[in-house]
Amino acid sequence: MPTVVGASQAIRAGELSAVGLMEECLAAIEAANPTLNAFVHLHPTQALAAAAAVDAAVRSGRADELGPLAGVPFGVKDLEDCAGMPTTRGSRWFANGPVKTIDSIHVARLRAAGAIPVGKTAAPEFGAWAYTASPLLGVTRNPWDHRRTPGGSSGGSSAAVSAGLVPFCTASDGGGSIRTPAAFTGLVGLRASYGRIPTFGDTHLAQNAVVGSVTTTVADTALLLDVMAGPDPRDRTCLPPPSVRYADAASSVEVSGLRVAWSRDLGFALVDDEIAAIAEEAARALVAACDAVAVDRRVELEDYTRIYALIEGVDKFVRIDPVLWETRLDELDPLSAPGWTYLSGRTLPEAATVEGARRNLVTQVASVFDDVDLLVTPMASVAPFAAEGPMPTEVGGARTHAGMSVALSFLASLVNLPAVSIPCGLTAGGLPVGLQVIGPRFREDVVLAAASRLESARPWPRHCPVQQPRAGDAAGVARL
Repeated sequence: MPTVVGASQAIRAGELSAVGLMEECLAAIEAANPTLNAFVHLHPTQALAAAAAVDAAVRSGRADELGPLAGVPFGVKDLEDCAGMPTTRGSRWFANGPVKTIDSIHVARLRAAGAIPVGKTAAPEFGAWAYTASPLLGVTRNPWDHRRTPGGSSGGSSAAVSAGLVPFCTASDGGGSIRTPAAFTGLVGLRASYGRIPTFGDTHLAQNAVVGSVTTTVADTALLLDVMAGPDPRDRTCLPPPSVRYADAASSVEVSGLRVAWSRDLGFALVDDEIAAIAEEAARALVAACDAVAVDRRVELEDYTRIYALIEGVDKFVRIDPVLWETRLDELDPLSAPGWTYLSGRTLPEAATVEGARRNLVTQVASVFDDVDLLVTPMASVAPFAAEGPMPTEVGGARTHAGMSVALSFLASLVNLPAVSIPCGLTAGGLPVGLQVIGPRFREDVVLAAASRLESARPWPRHCPVQQPRAGDAAGVARL
């Protein structure tokens, strides 16, 4: 499967047929999806028609009128809207909802740039888990090992890209839901600063969740950010236009001399020893690749998982008919239903206490970035776990809460910092491991530049090895 950058350039130059690429993607989906359950809805006829229009423009000499993503197929996460397709949010509450008539803002921008949506990718119910399984959509599996999860909540997207079904997919990240799936499937996943890519209809009170993409290269991630970033009047929290072009910044921003701090655990997290060792070695490689300076800056935070869970809970009820959570909890994933009951009883004073704790955390982390330019950690505390879930409650042989397996990802969301997951190695069992690089607020350019240097110094496989289906792998696959 070509890169996003390579495919778009080749299509506009007439060296690659958009229809041919689309047919390749659809054939790959047909072959792999019964096992992976990455796509849960497809629009092949419309996608092929859009690809044919791109090829016609090239043949008639109008290639210069095509956008920077001309003819590139992509998948849309099923928490986001794509005109002509349903959005179920992975929940039986919305299984029979109407087809959407307008795109989410970032999907519209990708489409306007010439990219072609193929279908919707699986997500857990309301994006709640770090694995991708739900009573409605079934179980999504990791191309590297079908028994394992591709992460969540953008697991359908990460499985699709890692397996080479499409060049990229959209994704979203409220507490690691771009970065953890990227880490679990050997991809690049950037959480941009909140507001960098605008949204509407899901402008969050918690201001944790952002939208973005999963890709196989840093250059692809940077190009897609250029397309999706910029203000929109429908989003009261969006940022002004970027001052840089990220596709250029990834290779041109100066990183020599950057102060880089490594933290295995941010002072509190339990991390599997093998994961920590792989990530720490990659952190040293990052410092060398950037000609940066490793600084011994200890980060000693207290476990902020409860703060994250309650802050994120603010958004659960926005634009949800109370009848649903008052009378139809029995239709939900049994693991998620109790959360609605618990959170519905919280009070404004309790919410204010949680917000106060969050502000204290923001101040603590700001002091860290007084001393360093990049903070580097393992992306997840564990390797990809069982595809069906639940999230593990044991890390490194110690009992803990379920959020600990991905607690390192919550920090950038809570304090609003750009962060990227970069592939950094494989476990002894052959499962991908991600390195998290967190940068100063609004400095996606620095984060991407550092990631690009590591990518150049230590190239990684763009797609997983070919996997053969095993008995039982297709259980729970959703209908397209």
